[in-house]
Parts: sequence; structure tokens; C-alpha cells
Amino acid sequence: MVLTQLKHTRLEVRRIEALAHVPTRAPIVFLHEGLGSVAMWHSREGFWPEQVCAATGRAGIVYSRRGYGESDPIADVRGAGRHQPDYMHREAHDTLPELLHVLGVQRPVLLGHSDGGTITLLHAARHPVSACIVMAPHVIVEDVSIRAIEAAREAYVGGKLRERLSRFHHDVDNAFWQWNDIWLSPAFRDYDIRPECQAITCPLLAIQGEDDPYGSLQQIEDIRPSGPITRMALAGCGHSPHREAPQPTLQAIVAFLADQS
Repeated sequence: MVLTQLKHTRLEVRRIEALAHVPTRAPIVFLHEGLGSVAMWHSREGFWPEQVCAATGRAGIVYSRRGYGESDPIADVRGAGRHQPDYMHREAHDTLPELLHVLGVQRPVLLGHSDGGTITLLHAARHPVSACIVMAPHVIVEDVSIRAIEAAREAYVGGKLRERLSRFHHDVDNAFWQWNDIWLSPAFRDYDIRPECQAITCPLLAIQGEDDPYGSLQQIEDIRPSGPITRMALAGCGHSPHREAPQPTLQAIVAFLADQS
């Protein structure tokens, strides 16, 4: 684990080297879900970003956002330092560009899951990227999203979710409440990034599980970029295509990136 120093925080970063015999292509930057971290990309099959990089012949960068994994915490988990309704905009427009600059990365491929997918879309709407892949992104807040996040709160307070998440975060309460509180706040109910998505010009692959408890297929159908988009709906899949449908998800990513620089 390496902590990379930015102006106001330190972020946990893991780098994946490209295969030596493969021509240099844009690296893939992986952006995790709302309760994710570097460690949470692991599954029984191994470290999923490594599998993607090996299959596509690209280098990779995986990082934990502030408050997650081993990155520095938000200053006050239930106070002034908590997320605000524009927290994903800030990550996309401020933190991610700074991190890419520090790491010397230009025009990456962005691959984001859930909140990370939203951040991917927001970044691509303003900054040059080679391509974007989003899995279960949030472009609007749906009633189904709120119900699922309320259920997560109950599981965290009265179930075993806190115990499970504690393996992946240095400060699990910081990671959970900064996410849960803002999503369930009245100020977040009208969150809508569909207008920003229209400014995306790079090739875009959008993947959504048909049984996703956090969002319907409208989440990818409402993404209307000015550049090309490929949509993929996965039957029998919930919120995590890379875990619940790993082979079709990986195959779609490999095919999509085959023609990208």
C-alpha cells in the first residue's frame, strides 16, 4: 500500500504494470463504489483490476477516495467535514485531476463502479480521457436507490454490514456515514447529472444489471453523450457486474477497449 500526497490529503494508490511486450496504451484508472476501496476490488477470483489490465494489455491505477480504505479520513464523520451534495463533482473536477497530475497520467481510460461511475462521467464531461467505462452509475436519484440505501443503514446499525466493511476501511464509520448520510439527505434528492453527460465526447461503455437494487436501467438509458455510447444490460445481475457477471463484463470491456488508444 502506497499513500500518495496531494495538496490537502493522502490517498491510497496501487499501481498495476502493463505487460512488457504490449505496446503502450492509455492506462485504466479504477474508481470504486460508494462504500468501496482498493481492497474491495478483490474477489475469490483475485484482484479484479489486475484481471482487466492483463486482458486488455494496459497498466492500471487503483485508488481509495478520501475517507475510504487506507486514505486519510474526512475530518469529522458526522460534522462539518462530511460530504456535501456536490461531493462527486468535487472528486471529478478537483481531486481526480490533481491525482492524475501527481502520477503523471494524461488521457486515461476511466473505469468506475456506482459512485465511481458517476465520478467517471463527470470527469469525462470536462477533462480529456481516452475512453470511459461505467458500471451501475448514478445519473439521477430514484426511489429504488433511496430504499436500498435505507436498507444498508439498517444492516449497518443492526446487522453485520459494519463488521464486513471493517476489513476494508481503516475507519469504517467514516466510510459508511459520509456516504449514507448525504444520500439520504433531502438536499441530495434532486441530484441529476444528465445535462453534464451531454458534454462527453469520448467512447463510452455503460453496463447495468437488470436486477440492480440501487437503480433501474434508466440510469444508463438516460446517459446521452455527444460521443458514441454502447449500453449493456445484464440479466440476473444486481449492482456489481464485475462480481455477479464477471465473464460477460470482462468480455465486454476487452471488446470495447480493443479499438481504443
